[in-house]
Amino acid sequence: VQLAESGGGSVQAGGSLRLSCVASGYTTIRKCMGFFRQAPGKEREVVAGIDPDGTTNYATSVKSRFTISRDDAKNIWFLQMNSLKSEDTGVYYCAAKMWCIGDWAVAGTYDYWGQGTQVTVSS
Repeated sequence: VQLAESGGGSVQAGGSLRLSCVASGYTTIRKCMGFFRQAPGKEREVVAGIDPDGTTNYATSVKSRFTISRDDAKNIWFLQMNSLKSEDTGVYYCAAKMWCIGDWAVAGTYDYWGQGTQVTVSS
């Protein structure tokens, strides 16, 4: 399984970006996917997750601003980020699970990771 993110970049506060994650070889029927981010000097933290039935979960800091979605037919999932803030700056990673077990917010429960894409929000 290989994951590849795209869509990162630099934007001013209040702006929007849309991240995409394309999965190759991800053939599991029950897909659990997520996005994490890591700011300089900080630990990786969860941003959003989506369950096989489409249920979405969000970190408190991004709720109502970010939206995770997916296109099962194309094995792509997306993170729409609106009203971006400087504290959203970091490297964003998409992640997927081989089996949908464990807490959606825990990085250690994900088996596959993308290479990351930089998001920089200037105030």
